[in-house]
Amino acid sequence: MKPVVITEQTLEQTLTKPGIVILDFWAPWCGPCRSFAPIFEAAAERHSDVVFGKVNTDEEQELAGSFGISSIPTVMVFRDGIGLFQQPGMLSAPALDKLLEQVRALNMDEVRKEVEAQSKEQAE
Repeated sequence: MKPVVITEQTLEQTLTKPGIVILDFWAPWCGPCRSFAPIFEAAAERHSDVVFGKVNTDEEQELAGSFGISSIPTVMVFRDGIGLFQQPGMLSAPALDKLLEQVRALNMDEVRKEVEAQSKEQAE
């Protein structure tokens, strides 16, 4: 499956669906972003169960700002609406595959408990 374009209007509906979403924050003028694009697109073909989304930071500056994106490319991974990973810089194809394997292997019930516990701590 081809990566989808993510905008401020489509982000919420994309992230609230069950499953894994991986986002690539990029810009057309960014050399490393252009180098990473074929790796990201090939991974999208290999992992049809994952939603691959591309966020053009030139066109979606507010969205990039809301995620604190300060360097591109930046890769973010969500599962069941929970942010699990964020890293600036390119990932190799094997690193991207390994990351997705690790995300698939997570026990999301445990992750939700951890997120809830952290939220309670921050509220106190």
